[in-house]
Amino acid sequence: MTQSKFFTQGLQRKAISVAIGLCFAGFAHAQNADGTIFGHAKAKAQIQIVNLENGTSRTIEAGNDGNFTVPRLPTGFYKVISGGVTREVQVVIGTGTEVRLDDVQTVTVTSSRVRSPIDVSSAESNVVYTNKQVIALPVGQDATSIALLAPGTVKGVGGFGGLASFGGSSVAENGYYINGFDVTNIRKMMTFFSLPFEALNEQQVKTGGYGVEFGRSMGGIINSTTKRGTNEWKFGVTGSYSSSSLNTKDDKVVISREPEDIKNGNKYVYYTNPANRGSGLNASVTAGGPIIKDKLFMFGMLQANRVNSDGYGNTGSSHFQNNSPQGLLKLDWQITDDHRLEFTGIEAGGKSNNIGYNATLDANGNQVDPVHYSQTHIGKATPTSLEYKNHFEVLKYTGYLTDNLTLSAQIGRTQNSSRFIDPQAFGTECPAIFYNNAWQGGCFDPNHPTVRDLKAPDDGDSRKGKRLDLEYNIGGHTLRAGYDSQKFVSTNAGYTYSGGIYYRYYDQTNRDGSVNGVPNAVPYGSEYVRVRHYQTTTGAYEVINNAWYVEDNWKIAKNVILIGGLRSEAFNNKNADGISFLKKDNLIAPRVGAVWDVNGDASMKVYGNAGRYYIPMPSNISVRASNSEYTIGQFYSFSGKDPKTLAPLTLGPQIGSSIITGSLQAPNPATLADTELKPMSQDELILGFQKALTKDWTIGVKGVYRKVQNGMDDYCSSGGIAQWAKDNGYTKFNPGTIPTCMMVNPGNDLNLALDLNNDGKMQTVRIPNNYLGLAKYTRNHKALEIGLEHPFDGKWGVQGSYTWSRTEGTAEGFVQSDLQQDDAAGSQDFDFGSFTHGAYGRTANDRTHHIKLNGNYAINDNFRVGGVLDVASGRPTSCLGYVPPTVKDFYGPDGSTKGGSGGYTSGSSYYCLNEQGVTTLGHRGNGKLLPWTTSFNLDFSYIKKLANNSTLTLQWKIYNVFNTRTVTEIAQNRDYSRQDTLQPSGNRLNLNYQIPTGFAPPRTMSLHARYEF
Repeated sequence: MTQSKFFTQGLQRKAISVAIGLCFAGFAHAQNADGTIFGHAKAKAQIQIVNLENGTSRTIEAGNDGNFTVPRLPTGFYKVISGGVTREVQVVIGTGTEVRLDDVQTVTVTSSRVRSPIDVSSAESNVVYTNKQVIALPVGQDATSIALLAPGTVKGVGGFGGLASFGGSSVAENGYYINGFDVTNIRKMMTFFSLPFEALNEQQVKTGGYGVEFGRSMGGIINSTTKRGTNEWKFGVTGSYSSSSLNTKDDKVVISREPEDIKNGNKYVYYTNPANRGSGLNASVTAGGPIIKDKLFMFGMLQANRVNSDGYGNTGSSHFQNNSPQGLLKLDWQITDDHRLEFTGIEAGGKSNNIGYNATLDANGNQVDPVHYSQTHIGKATPTSLEYKNHFEVLKYTGYLTDNLTLSAQIGRTQNSSRFIDPQAFGTECPAIFYNNAWQGGCFDPNHPTVRDLKAPDDGDSRKGKRLDLEYNIGGHTLRAGYDSQKFVSTNAGYTYSGGIYYRYYDQTNRDGSVNGVPNAVPYGSEYVRVRHYQTTTGAYEVINNAWYVEDNWKIAKNVILIGGLRSEAFNNKNADGISFLKKDNLIAPRVGAVWDVNGDASMKVYGNAGRYYIPMPSNISVRASNSEYTIGQFYSFSGKDPKTLAPLTLGPQIGSSIITGSLQAPNPATLADTELKPMSQDELILGFQKALTKDWTIGVKGVYRKVQNGMDDYCSSGGIAQWAKDNGYTKFNPGTIPTCMMVNPGNDLNLALDLNNDGKMQTVRIPNNYLGLAKYTRNHKALEIGLEHPFDGKWGVQGSYTWSRTEGTAEGFVQSDLQQDDAAGSQDFDFGSFTHGAYGRTANDRTHHIKLNGNYAINDNFRVGGVLDVASGRPTSCLGYVPPTVKDFYGPDGSTKGGSGGYTSGSSYYCLNEQGVTTLGHRGNGKLLPWTTSFNLDFSYIKKLANNSTLTLQWKIYNVFNTRTVTEIAQNRDYSRQDTLQPSGNRLNLNYQIPTGFAPPRTMSLHARYEF
């Protein structure tokens, strides 16, 4: 993959006077926050490296062969001096710069190219974006938006926040770093500590082939560094503004075609109300410079963010406001030329306030006929708020112990917490009520049908981490080794329904009056009610992840480098009592790579790498699997409703059997996972080449293959296990002792601890997979990437790529986009064997064709235009529905649907009704292929140089210039409900199947101002 080379004007002359003839390139040291200078000089020559920004300097001696390496350098601009020869170079994050000091030929000086387009010593797939590059492009100023510029990344579904998918992986399989410290939130692997944009120095996007220093990811790595102080004081003031008043109005309409609405003479139209409005304001100040010249430096930032919005729905509206200040402090102490200490601290937090208005109730809480889609706030107002705090700090030491031995050590922590504040008190007299496809008022707050344990501490996650890295250069070898350890704790409050109970009313529309499988239970056209109780418990759940690695970068010939490394991972998930239930050690992940500089002049490179990558078990699994969770659902006829609470006054006899899942007793930790569970990993192979077409144009071609090994997910069926026990003579076995769900390797035999004789004594047995009926967990990704690049030369630059790819398997990965289920490693995909019938096919993040183009053009010294084009073929969809009673696991061990797939009330399988109302088996990806998406963004900038070397920049950014409103998501459930699919005749189709539920956003704009001095 070619690296991004767009550089804006205005770089200091001393930092960009670089000779084209140097042929320097990034060395594949895979360092996570620094860079490296390496190269060749005269044998035993003295080499001085001077940082041009802070004046720090060190001197080393070249080896007998003239080779030298200076690792762990802060990113920035350097002067390298030896024997009267001087070179000026740039060091960027995670790479290195080759410098030849034995070449004293006359060179040509250029003022624009500072990095070689072809990196002849790296086998990684990565691209680096600087703060200045991103400012000049019309993209969001956040880590994900920057990552989506890179080839091989696609945007995930809106329900997951539009996070990036790398190489066919799910959006929950990436790793995130700030200044070398892992900031990935492993509760669900979908959030991370966010670096304020004005503090960003560089962001490295690793899309594959990364070295053994990185792990715990099967997607990509987003690796960011902060700005730092220099010997020159620099200040900045920035502001940005966005508002719905600047945007194109949303004209997309979605019509619900549900029969109840038609029968009742209503036409519910779901759309973006033209009265909806919102605005965002961001302002920041930055300062950086020397506290003690050449010794102690600081960079600081303060940022204020404010968001306001008003939204209007069918029977309610809301007013939302969020204030989120942020602050950052970066300190760099150059103790001596050979010892450096760094501190990074970030504080962020804020408070959001929301006022929900229920248009079905007046201000006093009395039931009224609502005004549908009102354009003003009417009805009963319920204020709530959310307070949240985020904290990050890391201390890092770097020591150049000898010319050839470097040590780096760091220790740090992240903390985030939140507390929901609801002034409305909930008692047993205020149950949750749902009817006519909406939460009804009653006396509870319909915005919050579930309520948290009032005695629970704030929900949150914390991490304490430490790592040690060593690097030693000897001969043609660069030897590296390291160790890192993380302790991650998730605190989770228990929940129940408001009032401890939830009533859902239904109209009887089946001709035979069937309810819960019981014919003639309720007269046609009358109402019945489902009563549900639900309870989870509060707890703190610990995850400990450790790893060590060794690596050798061996220059076996003048033009050939071999890279061999070994990484060992260890994962340990504990329940709320501190007992391990999933612990794995010595998970070996080998990585190998090779690079051939074909012509010896960096004009053509052939490279390849192969490796294994493990991913840890999210703490979400600890919370969901090891805590107690209990749900019971029952159906009744009833007479009358309480005028205040809307609860049924009198319940008739129960209709059919109860649907019970879970238990109020925490499960035995020994039963929560396969005793021989193999942690999930992915094998990857990359082969590619790059070639300079001219001195200004380079082309690159790369092939990628990824395959998931030993996929993990939860399995929630007890019928097959009970049948195995019966077949093997365990007549006293009680299936009720099986946990609701357990972690397995789908497709493998299950090794599980069971109380087979119902005497409290656990026995570990092997249950063949044919009793479970699970398809093997698979995901295969193939891709061909073609890149073309013209580095920014002071006038213009462009980077483009085309990617053909195909991702197929029985699982998308850690999350499920079709169901928009974010339970990392605990989706519904493998809950039952029947859910895996037809599961193989194209996954939700598959985009066969993807074209990306971005660049800048300087019209003159004052005006610049930038553009970003993204064109992608549509994602596949599926036909989802309910499994029929004929599947093997439909019923649980007691003959009811408890513990069986028939108890699920959400369409989770690839069985779905055809046009005749008959259940048929399809396969993943057999639904409508969504249309191609096209997005074109523009940036117009005015840049004015002012007195005292200050600069004023005004920008106008336009996103989706042509207002293409392509459908991006559709309803994929073909069956209307579990209850209707069970009917012996007249199965009911979901008339909303395949209607749009998401569109590309309309044209939006933002205004930006920046003053730097």
